[in-house]
Order: sequence, then structure tokens, then C-alpha cells
Amino acid sequence: MTNTANIFLPTGSLPAVSDAKNGFPTPFPWVGLITLSAAVFLSVTSEMLPTGLLPEMSRSLNVAQSQIGLLVSWFAFTVVLTSAPVAIWTRRFPRHGLIIVVLVIFAVSNILTAIAPTYELVVAARVLGGVAHGLFWSVVGAYAGHLVPKAQIGRAVSITVAGGTLAFVFGVPLGTAGGHLLGWRLSFVVLAGLMLVGAVLVWKFLPPVARYSTGAPASAAAATTRPPRDATVPAVVLICIITGITMIGHYSFYTYITPFLLDGLGVDLGLVAPLLFVYGVAGAVGLLLVGTVFGTRPSLGLILGLAISALSVTILAMFTATLPIALAAFVLWGMAFGTLPPLLQTRMLHAASPRIRDTASAFYTTAFNAGIGGGALLGAMLIDSVGLETVPIVYVGVLVVALALVLVTDRMTRRRAAA
Repeated sequence: MTNTANIFLPTGSLPAVSDAKNGFPTPFPWVGLITLSAAVFLSVTSEMLPTGLLPEMSRSLNVAQSQIGLLVSWFAFTVVLTSAPVAIWTRRFPRHGLIIVVLVIFAVSNILTAIAPTYELVVAARVLGGVAHGLFWSVVGAYAGHLVPKAQIGRAVSITVAGGTLAFVFGVPLGTAGGHLLGWRLSFVVLAGLMLVGAVLVWKFLPPVARYSTGAPASAAAATTRPPRDATVPAVVLICIITGITMIGHYSFYTYITPFLLDGLGVDLGLVAPLLFVYGVAGAVGLLLVGTVFGTRPSLGLILGLAISALSVTILAMFTATLPIALAAFVLWGMAFGTLPPLLQTRMLHAASPRIRDTASAFYTTAFNAGIGGGALLGAMLIDSVGLETVPIVYVGVLVVALALVLVTDRMTRRRAAA
């Protein structure tokens, strides 16, 4: 998942964090939250690293670049299919120990990827990583919420998911640069080592928390009583559909951005990692715009983000022969898209009534990961059938559909508010 992976918050109110000895509130847990953010950084880097190493992995494993792109699909679809059952199965395990175990499994997955002699074994290793990734994201957000009083949950969650943003700014570009210089297998070995270091840091610096509520009914009567239909469900479903569609479009192109930069724009291989770094920084700027400008106006920000993304990718596709214009459009695209995932999540939380926000968040995460996997699959099909140059055109078309649906959702929300 990306810097915008969804946050699962525990049901019910959270107890205030206080010093049991003298009754005063404890200091804000910066060290623990930064450690958690580092784990997020490693998780997202592991998920997206193949996007920067497509040419090298393709040549080494003797498969088409589209097949390497499908590694993202295998990873994301595994998250979609396994996150809920694995989260239920592990609900009685200590949260602190689960994060450590997940990071160790990530390390094993990356080591297996690095030593796999065949494409099929790489797929199996990525599936293992996908199982760990799904469990990881079912724990992380609620964990951050338990470290702070209720009034500071938003701040804690923001610090935690910042690791995902930094993964695109530093993790993927550095892994790509290392793969270009020393070989793609060594990049995965180094990432595995960092996962083990992360597990040690979590063990040492992340405070343990009590297991949180799974939301089970308090009584048999509560379990058999059907709740009344919530009027906000249609808007939430539509926003989740918009999220899935937007991610399908984005990852149909971004998954194969390295071959596009090399073959479409003609940049040197050594420039790929710096360009991915610039793209990640632009995305961080977009995230900053959400917090400072569009946080209270998510509908306006979402419309502008989709429209500018579509415009910038259109320019990128039209001016491949004019490198300065194409690269400027590439950076603009990174900034515009950086606003979309947090705005989509904010829009969903605004649309959902408090009673269904937990359920709505679960559907949002499923839609997001299904979009990642579906996008990588769509891009592979387009590349194999009609060529790489058509992928950005399809992406723009998908964004136009998402933009139309956003306008429909706004209209539904206004009608509900007026009713």
C-alpha cells in the first residue's frame, strides 16, 4: 500500500494516557510513533520496490516486464484476500509481538525474493509478503491510537502514516538506485536486513499496548438484532468505488513508470532513481497541501487533484519528445496525485455516519488494495496487447470516470444534508 493506506481505529472510546504514579499525562510518545512510522516505511518500500527494478528483474528472471509488474498485483490481491481472516485469527495475540513477527516475515519474504531462481518462486515470496502486509495494516493504526489520548489520535496517526510517504520519497528511489548499481537481488537483501533492524527497534522502543476490542456484540440479543439501514451507505459505497477506480488507473501506469521513463522519454537508466525521488517529494508536497489547504475542503481538493492529474498525464503522453515539458508534467502529476488518497479517505469519513465509520474504513482499504492489484494487472494487459504508449491514455480516461463519480457523490451528499 501507499502512503495512504487506511487506518483501522479501535471501536469505542480510548482511555487517556496518563502517568499512573502521579496522575499527570505522560509525554507525547514520539519515539514509539516514529518507530511505528519506520515500520510503515519498510512495509510500503517492500510493496512497491519492484516498480523501480522492472528492467533488471525482467532480464534476470527471463520474463516480460509486464510479468514483473504483476508482482505488485500478486502482493495487493493477497492483502485483499487474507487481511480480514488473518486479522481475525490473530485478534487474541499481543499487538506488540505481532508487529515484530510481521517484520520478520517481511524479512524472510525479501530474502526469498532475492535468492529465488525462478519467477514462480518470486511470486510465492511476494504472496508471503502480502499476507504479512495485510496483517500489518490491520494492527498499525489502532496501535497508534492506543499510545495517545483520544484527542491526539489524529496527530499520532499522521506521524505513523508519514512513513508511507517517505517510502516513496526515499525508500523506492534508494532501492532502485542500489539495484541499478549492485543488482536487484542485493536491494531485496538490504531491505530484508533493514526489516530485521526494524523488528529490533520495535521490540526495544515501541511500548506494548493491550489487545483492543474486536467489536463483538455485548450480548446474544445484540448479535441477533438487525441494525437499521444507514442512509450514508450509498455515498460510502460510491466513494469506495471511486477509490478503487482511481487506484486502478494510477497503478496501471505507475507500476510501469520505469520502462516508460526509459523507453517513452528516453532518459538514462541512472536518472530513473533521481526522478522517482523527485516524484516522491512532489507527492509529499501534495500531502502537505491537503493538511494546509484542502483538509477542510476535501471535495474541492479531490476535484482539483483528479483534474490536474489527468491534465499532467495527458501532457506527459503528448510531449514525450520534449523532455523538459514531459518532466515538468511528471512532477506536477506526482504533486496532484499526492493529494488524492488522503482526500479520498477524508471524503469517505465525512460521508459516513459515525455508526458505520469502522466498517466503511474496512471497505476503503479493500477497495484501495484491489485497485493497486487491478491497476498493475490492467497495465500488464495493455502493454502486452497494444503497447506501453497507450497506458497513460487509458489512465486519463479512468481519471475522467472517477471525476464524474466524485461530482455525483457530492450531489448525493448535498441532497442528504438538505433532507
